[in-house]
Amino acid sequence: MKKNLLMWDETLFRDPEVFEIDYVPEQFNFRDSQMRELAFQIRPGMRGGRPLNTICRGLPGTGKTTSVRRLFGEIEENTKKLVPIHVNCQIDNTKFAIFSQIYRKLSGHLPPASGTSFKQVFDAIARILQKEGQVLLVALDDANYLLYENEINKVLYTLLRSHESYEGTRIGVIVIISDLDVDLSREVDARVSSVFRPTEIYFPPYSEEEAGGIIKERVMQGLYPGCLPEEMFDLVVAQTMKSGDLRVGIDLLKRAALNAEKRASRVIEREDICRAYDVSRYLHLVHTVKTLKSEEKDLLRTLAELSMNESEMNAGEVFKIAKETVGIGYTRFYEMIKKFDGMRLVNLQYRDGKGRTRVISLRYDPVKIIEYLS
Repeated sequence: MKKNLLMWDETLFRDPEVFEIDYVPEQFNFRDSQMRELAFQIRPGMRGGRPLNTICRGLPGTGKTTSVRRLFGEIEENTKKLVPIHVNCQIDNTKFAIFSQIYRKLSGHLPPASGTSFKQVFDAIARILQKEGQVLLVALDDANYLLYENEINKVLYTLLRSHESYEGTRIGVIVIISDLDVDLSREVDARVSSVFRPTEIYFPPYSEEEAGGIIKERVMQGLYPGCLPEEMFDLVVAQTMKSGDLRVGIDLLKRAALNAEKRASRVIEREDICRAYDVSRYLHLVHTVKTLKSEEKDLLRTLAELSMNESEMNAGEVFKIAKETVGIGYTRFYEMIKKFDGMRLVNLQYRDGKGRTRVISLRYDPVKIIEYLS
């Protein structure tokens, strides 16, 4: 029995980096056609022209971000004339924040935290591009987070019409959308759509066979042989397909291995996977809550507390309470509720009755929401 126990300095992980959320694998399967289309869209930028604009659309965990990051890595290895910049719009979701990240990539540091206007930042970006003769390619990841205060139009207009104010600047955009209900053609205004004209690349959900293949590669790279029995591997794949998000499966593997280590076991068992899934299935909730502003967190907490007694809530009744607890007006309340719906935190439905009533229901256990808000 003793030989089946880990010594204090032993581990199940051959390479823990393989299970990190931002890891870009060397071997990336099942997205060859999407990668070829993306490369075609980018190719004019490699020759000094403006890259073609692209929308990458698909559910979370379907390889959109990894595809873009892999191509960006290849660009950086081969040329300095085309500068690729990846922006996480969950974190940087205002025009100033996005252009600050672009400025940091080009200059090596962020603009001063105070006393700097947006025009000064963009002037500096344009001057660098003109001086170096560089082409800019900006990937707006999870761009659906830019929809709620019209930031998407402000950002795209500034990027795509920059050549009108700064002669010779050439900028292309990749917009990554994880909400299939979002129709960007309806969200952007006429000034933007006239210059945007994107090609859309769809990333379908992974099949069970494909998900299993990707997870097996991570196991082989990241864990020592023999620590994940075949039956337990099948359980990990099944739980991944249940969640519909490959990232949940990869996080599940990491946590299950840590659970086994905690027991000093050389083998991952069913209880390790089940305990890990109880945490990993809330991966989207954890990351989304971190991006909310203070008043948005207050409103989400109010919704969670109210849903303890009632699973479906009348939006008008919720507003009356939120007006007192959060201190927000009618317009701002509905903007935030629509944002929660787009972020897949709540379901917002319309019911016909006395007029058209909006009904709110949470997508997650309210106890878990309050826990992660805290």
